[in-house]
Amino acid sequence: MNTAVAPDKSAIRDICLGRRESLKLDFRQAASAQIHTLLAALLTARNLVENVEIAAYLPIRSEVDLVPLLPDLCKAGALLSLPVVVSRTNIVFRRYASGDPLGPAGFGTIGPEESAASVEPQVVLMPLAGFDARGGRIGYGAGHYDRAVHSLRQKGRDPITIGVGFAVQQVEQVPVEPHDIPLCVIVTEAGVTDAGFSNSTETSSLKVGA
Repeated sequence: MNTAVAPDKSAIRDICLGRRESLKLDFRQAASAQIHTLLAALLTARNLVENVEIAAYLPIRSEVDLVPLLPDLCKAGALLSLPVVVSRTNIVFRRYASGDPLGPAGFGTIGPEESAASVEPQVVLMPLAGFDARGGRIGYGAGHYDRAVHSLRQKGRDPITIGVGFAVQQVEQVPVEPHDIPLCVIVTEAGVTDAGFSNSTETSSLKVGA
């Protein structure tokens, strides 16, 4: 671990989370609705819905709430999954459809029960603590998503990583360490930022449109 970088990331994380927590509930709800619209349009335009494995998430704290979007993705033919913490350092993605039973999934979250199938998503929607326009991402510090995406890459899968957050969480530059997985695109209520979408091998394999 690069100890010169870690304190900077921790300080930026605290600043970004403070900004997010300061947002009024009615603003977060309106902004989340706008993010739903932008995210659905992005996935549809890029042919990333029907029969595509999409890992979503259920919100904790003051994260963008994607729950209202999930039934629409299911109806459009997406194959959804949710993250489940299976150890202190690792998460897996388990199959999920609207109405499926949920239970404790670690880290203060809920997710599919152990009987649900584990899947390898082609698209991963990631909650954010902070981010920059180049695709740098700060999570909560446990490294769950970085390890999960690295594991998928070792299996020959290169998922499209989409960061989901509020515009106030953006910073000029996120300190990047060798193990950090960059975001391909970021979606906030202010718009969509392409941070390397066209460079994803999954994008090519899914015949993504312009």
